[in-house]
Amino acid sequence: MARPACEVFINHRGIDTKRNMAGLLYDRLTKVGVRSFLDSMNMKPGDRLFDHIDRAILGSKVGVAVFSPRYCDSYFCLHELALLMESKKRVVPIFYDVKPSQLVVKDNGTCPSKELRRFSFALEEAKYTVGLTFDPLKGNWSEMLRDASDAVIMNLVEVEEEERKRMKRKL
Repeated sequence: MARPACEVFINHRGIDTKRNMAGLLYDRLTKVGVRSFLDSMNMKPGDRLFDHIDRAILGSKVGVAVFSPRYCDSYFCLHELALLMESKKRVVPIFYDVKPSQLVVKDNGTCPSKELRRFSFALEEAKYTVGLTFDPLKGNWSEMLRDASDAVIMNLVEVEEEERKRMKRKL
């Protein structure tokens, strides 16, 4: 069976977390051999944004949603989260400098109501998934990165074990 191009998709708001939480988690997972997708690391000029990202999400086994103060301002973040949830991926939420109750889809008049409902449903589902919280001013970065990578790896192992069991039953 061919291995996917990435096992873990890191969904994040670049302006808030690319140079810290998302980037550091990507580096840590890569160092231990977990193939992860982070847009700035896996895309090149000329790649079609939605095609490349959607393919990575659908091919991944686990998603990480790094929620941050401006996360819900991004159509791209919400689209990625919705696709992760709709494709029934296991998602590990990380609440970076934000409380789950602060995450709300805002209607700025540019997004169709169908998309707003889709985004709201995905966000609610993610908010009610056990995750990790981190205050970048008070938190221990080393502990957070260890805990986050451990959680991702544990979920990845569980998903792969579930896939093996399904394959066995089909035989």
